[in-house]
Amino acid sequence: MHDPGDAQGWARVLAIPINYDKVLSIVGDVVRLKLPPQTRDDPEGPRFGDLAVVREGDAAPRLAQVVRLGEGEASLQVFAGTAGLSTNTQARFLGHPPKVAFSPNILGRVFAGDGRPVDSGPSLEHDPQVEIGGPSANPARRALASRMIRTDVPMIDVFNCLVESQKIPIFSTSGEPHDQLLSRIGVQAEADVVVFGGLGLSFDEYWRFRTTFEDAGVFTRTVMFINQASDPALERLLVPDMALAVAEKFAVEEKKRVLVLLTDMTAYADALKEVGIALERVPSNRGYLGDLYSQLARRYEKAAVFPGAGSVTILTVTTMPGGDVTHPVPDNTGYITEGQFYLRSGRIDPFGSLSRLKQHVIGKETREDHSAIMNTMIRLYSGARDAQRKQAMAFELSDFDQRLLRYGDLFEKRFMDLSVTLPLEQALDLGWQTMAECFSPDELLIRQNLIDKYFPREAV
Repeated sequence: MHDPGDAQGWARVLAIPINYDKVLSIVGDVVRLKLPPQTRDDPEGPRFGDLAVVREGDAAPRLAQVVRLGEGEASLQVFAGTAGLSTNTQARFLGHPPKVAFSPNILGRVFAGDGRPVDSGPSLEHDPQVEIGGPSANPARRALASRMIRTDVPMIDVFNCLVESQKIPIFSTSGEPHDQLLSRIGVQAEADVVVFGGLGLSFDEYWRFRTTFEDAGVFTRTVMFINQASDPALERLLVPDMALAVAEKFAVEEKKRVLVLLTDMTAYADALKEVGIALERVPSNRGYLGDLYSQLARRYEKAAVFPGAGSVTILTVTTMPGGDVTHPVPDNTGYITEGQFYLRSGRIDPFGSLSRLKQHVIGKETREDHSAIMNTMIRLYSGARDAQRKQAMAFELSDFDQRLLRYGDLFEKRFMDLSVTLPLEQALDLGWQTMAECFSPDELLIRQNLIDKYFPREAV
């Protein structure tokens, strides 16, 4: 999806006609330039985060970004890589940070990791552009989360609600169906706009996401930013910022409820590590840099409800290498986000998963029996797991243990199976039915007024 020649478009909009040709070093994908003394006080000189174009001779120009400014020097991160470049390379600064097109015309479009449309659609060069990577909204000016985003996934809607303005990851491992779950949520979630960011995806993975959105008829409310595995790894650093910049614009200016889906944030962190190594920065835990927490937080904290406008909700995939939750990426992520969904053995684990904002909507925006159903069903499933262990160790099982085992089987088939799609109210009714098939009302330990109102009469 990447063509270095596309940097020609950037070269046509140069605002500073100065070539810098004193290359000090080329390490990895980072070019270090010597700057003349007069640039120190030049208001139009290079700034941290600005874009630049580098080229050697008559070769096609390549897009780069300023990632470090020092005393009399600047380091440029070349997105297309530095292969073929030498100390004869020249650089020209564009005078602005990366931008992305924003208008209603971007809905239903697919963009590469550097912001170029790659879907053969109409040109967007005359559409307004917005800078990416800006500051997060002031927390004191955000509205309190109070609306649920329904996904029709029972393990989310019933047990760990996704709340508007929430930032929450799916902790997963290689081989788990996290992409299928993410695309399904994108299709079924109550959102006006879905902004999807793919980081290091294979073509098959990208195509599955796209065809899923198209087949479900939601592609016209979706914007996709895709960095494929064959694209420059460093472009992965731009994808979350572009997706979040567009999401904020839709939320603030168009008053939309926006759901941002990002996969995989571990690939993003690996790209950060790659740049840090090229800049010879001192590594921290497992080679990741000491500012990993800050870099992740800058992106996740874009989630907000804007008073009098819309909202941005962020759902990501974070893979855990080797299933290790103490790995630096999931470990730092857990301190930033408001809960997590654990995907294990093809199911959302009800015990490790947590939504810290669900109390804002359960019983307030949802049915009065929601909290009782949620707590009772998880308690009984925990008992079913204990009964399974007793059975495995050849202990004698009581009649109640046998009913717990039956309940556990029904719970896994009716709720934990990721193929199950149910609106919340139907899922709550199914919860009552499932418990009634295995237990009497007095064994549930639920308030009598709820039993009288919701417990299936045919089971009494």
